[in-house]
Order: sequence, then C-alpha cells, then structure tokens
Amino acid sequence: MSGPLPPIDVLAEQIRFLCEDDAAFEALRTAAANTAYRQFRNRIYIRGLIEMTNYCRNDCYYCGIRNSNQKLERYRLTKEAVVSCCIEGYDLGFRTFVLQGGEDGYYRKEDIADIVSEIKRRFPDCAVTLSLGEYDGDAYQMWFDAGADRYLLRHETAGKEHYAKLHPKEMSPEHRKQCLYRLREIGYQVGSGFMVGSPYQTYEDLAEDLHFLKELEPHMIGIGPYVPHKDTPFAGRQAGTLRQTLVMIALLRLLFPQALIPSTTALSTIAPDGREQGFLAGANVVMPNLSPVSVRDKYMLYDNKRNTGEESAQCLESLKRCARKAGYEIVTDRGDYPGFIREGKV
Repeated sequence: MSGPLPPIDVLAEQIRFLCEDDAAFEALRTAAANTAYRQFRNRIYIRGLIEMTNYCRNDCYYCGIRNSNQKLERYRLTKEAVVSCCIEGYDLGFRTFVLQGGEDGYYRKEDIADIVSEIKRRFPDCAVTLSLGEYDGDAYQMWFDAGADRYLLRHETAGKEHYAKLHPKEMSPEHRKQCLYRLREIGYQVGSGFMVGSPYQTYEDLAEDLHFLKELEPHMIGIGPYVPHKDTPFAGRQAGTLRQTLVMIALLRLLFPQALIPSTTALSTIAPDGREQGFLAGANVVMPNLSPVSVRDKYMLYDNKRNTGEESAQCLESLKRCARKAGYEIVTDRGDYPGFIREGKV
C-alpha cells in the first residue's frame, strides 16, 4: 500500500469489507505476512515489560487503573525493584526493557532519569523504552539524555469526537499528538497506536487512525482489541473482535513495512491463539511480563488480563515453542527500527 491513503469515507468502507469478507481477509493477511517476512524474515523480537506503577492522574473511561477506581490496590516499584527485574530479564536473554506505568506524579522526572541511567550503565547493550504517558518536552529530553531509546504513547483514537467519548474533558487528542511530535523531534524511536473496537468507535474512526499514523510515520505501532474492565464506566461493553484487530494489524504492516508491531497481551486475552494469529497477520514483537509476580494482578487495564503462563517472562521457552508452531523464531537482540540512528546527547 504505497502512496496517499484514500479519503476517510472510502477507506472506512474498505476496512468494513475486509472485516466482513473471508476471502478478502485471507488475501490481506497473506500479503501482510509476506511483507513482514521480506523485512524481518521469521524473526519475532521480545521486549521485557516492567509495569512500574498503577497510580494514574488520568480518568480515562475505559481504563482499569483510572484515578477514580477506588477498588484497585495501588503499588509503585522502587528503582531497586526495577533494576532487579532487568537483571532477571537480562539473564533470560532480553535486550530491551519497557518501563510502563500510569501517569504517576510521585516519580519526579529526575527519578525516571536516574532509573534509566542505571539500567543503561548496567546493560549498555540494551535498549530502554519508556511508556509513561504525557509529559512536557523537558522531561522527555531529560530521559532521552539519560539514555532512553524509545517512547510508546498510543494516541488511542485520532478523532476528536471519539476521543471526547473515551476521556474526561481535561484531556485532548491535540496535546497527545503534540507529545508524539515532540518525542520524534528529540530523537526517540516513537511508538503510537490505538484500540480496536472501543465504545462508540466507527469504521471512519479506524480510517482516521490510519490517516494520523501515516502523517506521524511512527517506528512502532501498538494496537489491540478493546477489552472492558468491570470497575469503569464502560463495564459490560463488548470487547473488540479478533477479526477486526487482525485486519488492522495487517493493514498497518502493509502501510508501514518496517514498523515494529506487537502482538499484544489483549489479543491473547480475547483468543487463546490470539498472539500467534497476530504474528500471522504481520506482527513482529511480543512483550512478556518481567514485573514482580506480586504486582502483576494489580496492573489491570482491563478484565481477565493474562499474567501467567506464556505471558510471563519466566515461561519464555513456552512462548518460543508457540512461536515456532506458527513458523516464527523469537530472537533476543535489541530489535531496533531498521536503519534507525540515534542522534542527540546521550
């Protein structure tokens, strides 16, 4: 899929057709898998996910760690705990660590910089990815200077009207997009993405997401099905579907042949073989959980999240076997965006 995208209304109808027509879907998936193979062969990159904190200042209507959820037992990891996770992960073969959390004002920007610096000091051959939400450019710059390589900030939905239905009024899609462009300007490998099947979402919304990503040209794109959480305003809503999510993964692979696209935990939550289906649709990243076992059931963005078995880093061998069944091989290098050169002060 080269050249400009069709107008949003035309693209929306194309997405609808791919979701409803079996033959068209299979042709799309085959094309996406072939494109991924030409770029990456059969390699799947692993990232060690460390969920630092489930405190969040935001109140997004779909999220289980939203500020208003009084039923959630909160936690924060210390610097020592994060580094300990990295030590364990390094021994397992991980060469990228993803520090993820809610937007927790407890950590000063200097605290995050200190954690990043320590990880890079101990593991200079590893990449550090941050996924901590919206901050000002000074914080992003400080963390980059400390050694952070990548930043994940899913835009969740590009349309202003749809965004307003999922978030409180003090949040805006414009600010989130500004953060993404600032991250690119600083020199990060930048990741964005969106939910598939979230409440009130239309095919036009999905088409608008693709238009925005085409404009941003991210290095990483994380998408997954919306899965409801019982302690949010959207409790009981229908989850996004496997088919719709696979269609969007495949389209993204064709639009962004070199992008790093994960097969997410949410995908394996809605379908037992969801992760493998993601690989077959063009995904090339998986993120097993390196967080301490004692906190994994507290970082619940949605219900029924998979926290044990093949989703945990300790069961990496099982994950490798699953990948091989689908014809893929998990590799342990950093898995940078092809050709990316890090520039800026380190």
